[in-house]
Amino acid sequence: MTTSRRLADKKIAKFQKNITKRGSVPETAVKKGSDYPVGPIVIGFFVFVVIGSSLFQIIRTATSGGVA
Repeated sequence: MTTSRRLADKKIAKFQKNITKRGSVPETAVKKGSDYPVGPIVIGFFVFVVIGSSLFQIIRTATSGGVA
């Protein structure tokens, strides 16, 4: 048996062994909880900027007589 054939057989055996393990993920490995990638302060700042800029635009449009 050549070296490349031996390495190929080793990879095939490892792959076949992995096939039988699919779907059986332990409970501890699965992420649970409400861990957000962005903090509540950043979300609050984003909402403040969006709502504040829209209110500013509405007030500016109302005071200029409807002409942007």
